[in-house]
Amino acid sequence: MTIRSASAVWQGGLKEGKGSISTQTGVLRDAPYGFRSRFESGPGTNPEELLGAAHAGCYSMALALGLESAGVTAERIETRADVTLEKDDAGFTITAVHLTCRARVPRIDMAMFEQIAQATKQHCPVSKVLRAHITLDASLDG
Repeated sequence: MTIRSASAVWQGGLKEGKGSISTQTGVLRDAPYGFRSRFESGPGTNPEELLGAAHAGCYSMALALGLESAGVTAERIETRADVTLEKDDAGFTITAVHLTCRARVPRIDMAMFEQIAQATKQHCPVSKVLRAHITLDASLDG
């Protein structure tokens, strides 16, 4: 079993407060976040972009594994995760994640790539933990 951790500190109310996020590895150390960085276009990070980064990274690695299991090796996999945060009657909800994947994979046809890409969308660990509707755009470059 592997356990990874991150932490957040928040001070103050919602709109005027401020926070920082840190990761166990130190890659993020007191990265600022707040109302403006989450709901407007202020400086700092936010939980949705961090979730998107985690999902994109996880998906890319899982796709590399799926391709390798099929006997091919990707030269490059680039994945973007667009995380949708919407206001509803109960507050805010992450309602969707849209993955856009562009890959360069020699010696694979589109049908096989699409099959592996879709299976990866369902089975990467971050996809499994999310309840949001997850969509995927996967294509080959080159």
